[in-house]
Amino acid sequence: MYKFIISLIVFFVFASGFAQETEIDKTEIEQDSIVYKTAYGLRLGADISKPIKSAIDGFYNSGFEIVGDYRISKRFYVAAELGYEDETSQEDYTNSRAKGSYVRLGFNYNAYDNWLDMNNEIFVGYRYGFSLFEQTLNSYTPNIGNEYFPATTVTPNTTADLNAHWSELMVGAKVETFSNLFVGFSFSYKILMSGKEQEGFKTLYSPGFNRIFDSGTGFGFNYTISYLIPFSKK
Repeated sequence: MYKFIISLIVFFVFASGFAQETEIDKTEIEQDSIVYKTAYGLRLGADISKPIKSAIDGFYNSGFEIVGDYRISKRFYVAAELGYEDETSQEDYTNSRAKGSYVRLGFNYNAYDNWLDMNNEIFVGYRYGFSLFEQTLNSYTPNIGNEYFPATTVTPNTTADLNAHWSELMVGAKVETFSNLFVGFSFSYKILMSGKEQEGFKTLYSPGFNRIFDSGTGFGFNYTISYLIPFSKK
């Protein structure tokens, strides 16, 4: 009789332990099977560095830029920027002003692995840029002459229908600070491909490209605030 009772107790203890272990394993499987989805949609915003620059830089007359991207896969986004700039360039011998509009089109690749349902980015990207603008040569003091500036006096004048085409490599980040609200920044290296210049005077500044150095290269920076309009979650 005692052997039967002891055997029964051992059985119930073993059965209870087995049931608990099975339940724990089931819970772990359920937790591991949870899929965290992130939002896909259109993100629109603005570069807030340009109005700040126009307020503190006496040569940057005005500017604005609208930014946007659309997520097409887990890591790839098609992206675009559209803007307008008005900048005065003061050099040793010249003073000129360029103003006009531009567009940049390309993509971003998100190299950051998000945790759970986070939606942040550390990205690299490419843009093709195109600008249409006019340039005014306000003043010119002749020097000994070189390949860019003529040696004779130039009458101040304005030339419209100028353009520039360039390629642009970017690195940057975007952080979701509140639900669907993002703060971001990026740095870019630009390479001028072609452009129409003012007769007798080299283009020193192109909207969207910024300062054009003698090597045909330039740099850019933006600081953005944008909002994601989610269409779906995947």
